[in-house]
Amino acid sequence: PGKGKKGKGRGKGRGGKKAKKPEVDILHPAAMLNLYYIAHNVADCLQLRGFRWPGAGKKKKGKKA
Repeated sequence: PGKGKKGKGRGKGRGGKKAKKPEVDILHPAAMLNLYYIAHNVADCLQLRGFRWPGAGKKKKGKKA
């Protein structure tokens, strides 16, 4: 008989509830300081925080040199 591939099975995980992410205050001073360094303008700020709109461009991965 042929042998199948041997691999690690995932097995059954616990059937418990998923941990919920805690609510984060985007106006917290630490969050604002972080945003100051990563956002370039107001539209960028909103997009990074998850407030996107239909006309917004897609994320740019980086420049190719």
